[in-house]
Amino acid sequence: MNQLSLFDPQDELPPQAAALAPKLRTLAAKGLFFGTSSWKYEGWLGSIYSPALYQTRGKLSMKKFEAECLREYARVFPVVGGDFSFYQFPSAGYWKALFEGTPDDLRFGLKVPEEVTVPRWPSHARYGTRAGKPNEGFLDPRLFKELFARPLWKHRHRVAVLMFEFGTMAKSAMSGADEFRERLGAFLDEMPPGFRYGVEIRNPEYLVEPYFDALRARNVAHVYNAWTRMPELIEQVDLPGSRTADFTVARALLRRGQAYEDAVKRYSPYKAVQEPNAAVREALRALAERAWEAAQPAFVFVNNRLEGNAPGTIEAVADALLG
Repeated sequence: MNQLSLFDPQDELPPQAAALAPKLRTLAAKGLFFGTSSWKYEGWLGSIYSPALYQTRGKLSMKKFEAECLREYARVFPVVGGDFSFYQFPSAGYWKALFEGTPDDLRFGLKVPEEVTVPRWPSHARYGTRAGKPNEGFLDPRLFKELFARPLWKHRHRVAVLMFEFGTMAKSAMSGADEFRERLGAFLDEMPPGFRYGVEIRNPEYLVEPYFDALRARNVAHVYNAWTRMPELIEQVDLPGSRTADFTVARALLRRGQAYEDAVKRYSPYKAVQEPNAAVREALRALAERAWEAAQPAFVFVNNRLEGNAPGTIEAVADALLG
């Protein structure tokens, strides 16, 4: 059984959450699901999260907050992005605790582990002796099925989409769009049914018709992504053939040209929108409206590093959609 809610029905939501929750419920009823890329942000205390819920001996307990705030998040947002799964193969026990500890109507957009999507390990200290070496698990369907999909299978009704994120690939690791399309297509042919799948790329030169065709043939979504080295989101939306599945996935992560580290330094601790990005907001509105008109679901994930406060960005787009 799912864990009972910590909240009394009469508990009041913090101000920003109280304003946003009914708007997102209205949009979710239309098949438009908005959420954030992650959820453990201290800067949201007092606006999305209630500080009093995470007190221990009269002081804020970050351990308690990080362990329990997802249940409060679910009072506002219908879906959440799970970047955590990019860095590990979560165990069956981990999945059980995650899903049983959150409301049954909260859906997850999960990133598939990098063990499957990195052709060559980055030259970074955290990769130890693997750094700079080819990844033998790259696009290995057996690895994906045995270590990721199988433990997750019994919870598949809680999964909005599984996303394969491919970072920028050098020609030394991938010769170009044709090789990527061929290897990706063969991999996707082996995917187990029961999940929605999306592919996110960071090589702009791969955004060509054969790539979109390969996804469309398998009902896999191109994940529209706002990222520092990718074309503007609205440009991706307008690319012929970019709608490749009977559902839509978008991730608004960074403004074009901005380094991740710069966004962290500029916007932390993510208490408020600091630099509205009209172009990305318009693109998200356009994507949602197209999905709405086609009577197809859309899953939109927004990161704090886009404007400074993901809930504020989402509320602005929700207001535009609700008119």
